[in-house]
Amino acid sequence: MSREKKNWLIYVIIHVLFIGVWGAVIEIPEKNGFPTTLGYVVWAFTMVPAALAALKMKGWKLDFNKSAILWGSLAGLLGAGGQLVLFFTLRIAPAYLVFPLLSLTPVVTILLAVLFLHEKTGKTGWIGVILALFSIFMLSYQPAGSTQVSGYTWMLLTAVPLFAWGAQGYILRFANEIMSAESLYFYMMVTSVMLIPLALYMTDFNQPIHWGFSGPYLSAIIQSLNAFGALCLVYAFRYGKAIIIAPITTALSPVLTVALSLALYQTIPHPIIIAGIVLAIVAALLMGFEEVRNS
Repeated sequence: MSREKKNWLIYVIIHVLFIGVWGAVIEIPEKNGFPTTLGYVVWAFTMVPAALAALKMKGWKLDFNKSAILWGSLAGLLGAGGQLVLFFTLRIAPAYLVFPLLSLTPVVTILLAVLFLHEKTGKTGWIGVILALFSIFMLSYQPAGSTQVSGYTWMLLTAVPLFAWGAQGYILRFANEIMSAESLYFYMMVTSVMLIPLALYMTDFNQPIHWGFSGPYLSAIIQSLNAFGALCLVYAFRYGKAIIIAPITTALSPVLTVALSLALYQTIPHPIIIAGIVLAIVAALLMGFEEVRNS
């Protein structure tokens, strides 16, 4: 067995740590006065070295045909568009609420696969879907006099990356069959960079912008966790067993994000919201197993 195959667990651990920490601290630069739109710009640029590193390990072999470009770019647009909206969502809602809801993206992927690919999902998948619906109602609970989150705008905004990333997962089902993971990641990077002008257009440069270390430089460090964490996931799936990797990464990253976010906010949500967080993570775990079974 090669050294890489023996080290698949290391890739999984790095992915969970990077993505979990990223989710908890992603909003810090914005709170320091660095606009969320510029945070997207930084994120897009951090994907460039990760994509080049992936291609280098592939021997600079890039799948360059119409199908690869089309599906890779579409997956990238869905991912990047969802990411851009996520930055705005975290302005009005804490990560400990947003990320458990985002962990339910397999709901969208499963439903699209059932509707358009005519795939069949088992009891585990449907139980996960049902639990996910219950968790959404519980996460939307607002105790009387609560000042943590007002209104339901945050849920509507979270629904954008939820559906975008769920649709992206649906596309990745067959995109991985016609192109290498490195090429797929490369096209996702390209489309993310292509949306930078839109992010700049949406930036209000008339407002004060913090250009110190806790602004763009801290943002670059944080966004690199996402870029290279995703790259580690690519290699985890290459060298390990998907039936183990998918459920672990689906469930553990949100757990770490929630734990760190609660520590940073130094707050304890209402018991119903806590139950919704736990239920969302359990639902993600069940759907993760079902996704592997149908892949």
